[in-house]
Amino acid sequence: MSGFPVRRMRRLRSNERLRALVRETALEVSHLVMPLFVRPGRKLRRAIDAMPGNFQLSVDELAKDVASLDALGVPAVLLFGIPETKDEAGTGAYDDAGIIQQALRAIRKTAPEMLVITDVCLCEYTDHGHCGVVVERRGKKVVDNDRTLELLAKQAVSHVRAGADMVAPSDMMDGRVAAVRRALDDADFADVPILSYAAKYASSFYGPFREAAESAPKFGDRRSYQMDPANADEALREIALDIDEGADIVMVKPALAYLDVIRRVKERFSVPVAAYSVSGEFAAVKAAAERGWLDERKVVMEILTGIRRAGADVIITYWAADVARWMKESPT
Repeated sequence: MSGFPVRRMRRLRSNERLRALVRETALEVSHLVMPLFVRPGRKLRRAIDAMPGNFQLSVDELAKDVASLDALGVPAVLLFGIPETKDEAGTGAYDDAGIIQQALRAIRKTAPEMLVITDVCLCEYTDHGHCGVVVERRGKKVVDNDRTLELLAKQAVSHVRAGADMVAPSDMMDGRVAAVRRALDDADFADVPILSYAAKYASSFYGPFREAAESAPKFGDRRSYQMDPANADEALREIALDIDEGADIVMVKPALAYLDVIRRVKERFSVPVAAYSVSGEFAAVKAAAERGWLDERKVVMEILTGIRRAGADVIITYWAADVARWMKESPT
């Protein structure tokens, strides 16, 4: 009898359809969000060298890609903007004629059913590359948390007025979820949800993204407002604060090196959990696959299934379109 459980498990693995029938974790296209980068111009599709297959897109090209994603069954996109000009206060972020606002209006014409999420942060729009207003204190340049909150709130409202379905504050300023929630409610957008980058780590996996979004800081780094990779309890405290302030979905970023954090968040809180499979994860697999060291499709499906198994309800991934195509070709 002691060997019976082992034989039973073997029997349940003996047939592909049977394996699928008893599979514990499901990965579906409906769980995925595709990040996209939009910049000024026309008929522009500028390759991102560090992220093969991804592009900086003009509004017209972005609208076409979103329509294609919609046809593939990808339910949502996350938009990042690269403005024409940058300044100290990141004014392009909350300009009603800004690049994200233009993109939202175009998407509403070509793919009206697509769920569109917008990144709410100033780093792509400031000339210094930090996520908020920079001031000098005691001879050091620092981000002014409270002055930044007002601008983030303006940015979120501007995005929703232009057609955003959900806003995603990624700046990691203290109190930004509450500030955005108040601003949306005051603007009569009480029904618009917030996806909070609640546990965003100061990670080395972000390098390719900074090329894609042209958002690398011109001095210092972001460790003063992003989380220490060594800390997990801190993530739970940050997430509890964001939920109290009104976050509807909470995110852990990056995903792959923080699966333990995703699991702890899922077990602790009764809200949907998102995980961002970031640019460095994508670039590493791409580079290995291009050299023939890995089978990209098999590795990607294993990675994303692992993120789901850890507890993520939503996965933001640059492989969303690829996964949708692969599943159409071969659902299993």
